Amino acid sequence: MSQVIIASQLDEDYNDVIRERLASIHPQAQVIGVPAGVPSDLPPQANILLLRPINVRGYTAPDTPPPGWPYGAQWVHLVSSGIDFYPQWLFNGPPVSTSRGSAADNLAEFALATIFAASKHLPDIWVKDAQWHFTALRPLKGTTLGLLGFGAIGEALAHKALALGINVVALRQRAAPIAVEGVETARDIHDLFARADHLVLAAPLTEATRHIVNRDVLGSAKPGLHLINIARGGLLDQAALLEALDNGQIGLASLDVTEPEPLPDGHPLYTHPRVRLSPHTSAISTNSKQEIADTFLANLERYVGGSTLANRVDR
Repeated sequence: MSQVIIASQLDEDYNDVIRERLASIHPQAQVIGVPAGVPSDLPPQANILLLRPINVRGYTAPDTPPPGWPYGAQWVHLVSSGIDFYPQWLFNGPPVSTSRGSAADNLAEFALATIFAASKHLPDIWVKDAQWHFTALRPLKGTTLGLLGFGAIGEALAHKALALGINVVALRQRAAPIAVEGVETARDIHDLFARADHLVLAAPLTEATRHIVNRDVLGSAKPGLHLINIARGGLLDQAALLEALDNGQIGLASLDVTEPEPLPDGHPLYTHPRVRLSPHTSAISTNSKQEIADTFLANLERYVGGSTLANRVDR
């Protein structure tokens, strides 16, 4: 193929990692920084486009592509796992792939951290004076973790939870079997919610899954359920969640994602005593630059060699 020339919307420190890694495998390759947002006026020589999410924190992409799209791009790689921020026209041109799975361990570890924090009453048990009061801490062994969605994140989380003696029950949309020994399959979403002590939302956001966790589903929950959302805020009906928190059906909600993001000032989720809210940070780690480079460069080798791209999107 022709020389590898990558138009990248990533920050320069991310681009520098990719340049450094490319130097040993494709020394003639170039990485050209371009603005984030809707790709436009790309360098005519660029044949690969590396995109950041273009519909986050209030930004909405246009319904029609910019004039000249797709320019000279022959392959588009998205550094995100989810594709719900992107407009349909992005998928109607050159092949598109994602970084699905690159942050699975980060997300799984974050979900486990919320479970540990809830069960061990962290940080409430820290003491700052001599007035010590002992708190009975809930064990994790023998509890049940529910997983709504069983892709790379669900699989990573299942392995870690099973190693801790946690029972795991999962529900996925696809008919494919759950190929992790020890993971049970729920009959349906109501069965999943009824059995779980902690339940992690790890499904993609689509038209079919928007508000899949609604008032009816929350009403099926095991009383006191700890609900954890590390996927997309749109999976969850937030008004119904607040009702379920107030009536005690849901004991705690640990939310790394909301709809919209960020929530407006004064939103009740900020101050509800049974909500733990974080700013969509569970996938980000001190190794993110290398993780993104790993996924992209592995796919670059497939692209250069004429092989099928991993995590290709057909939408």
